[in-house]
Amino acid sequence: MKNKSAKEKMIYFYHAEMCKVFSHPTRLEIINTLRDKEVTVGELAKKLKLGIGNLSQHLSMMKDRRILSSRKEGNQVYYRIANPKMLEAFDLLREILLEQIQKDSLLLTEETKTKKRHHPIS
Repeated sequence: MKNKSAKEKMIYFYHAEMCKVFSHPTRLEIINTLRDKEVTVGELAKKLKLGIGNLSQHLSMMKDRRILSSRKEGNQVYYRIANPKMLEAFDLLREILLEQIQKDSLLLTEETKTKKRHHPIS
């Protein structure tokens, strides 16, 4: 039983490490940019308007967590999504977020209507 607990804790640790990828807007943009194709570091930097140094830190972190894979061709390094299931997770989180935004927007609209009924402007 003790081994199972240690194993579960290790899985939670790796799960949390993987989720860190989703905690920075730049990394989310990288995932979305690499959705359909592999791209060179230079192309990514240009598209995302980032310096190579900053971008390289994000790419390295994502590669360490096996979110991205890379290949070198000459002096170009190409990055791609390592596992397409990552895009499913990305899309699911985005869908949940958009639903929450829509719900919050509806609540604000209702709250505004209620305030106007109770406090009409003279």
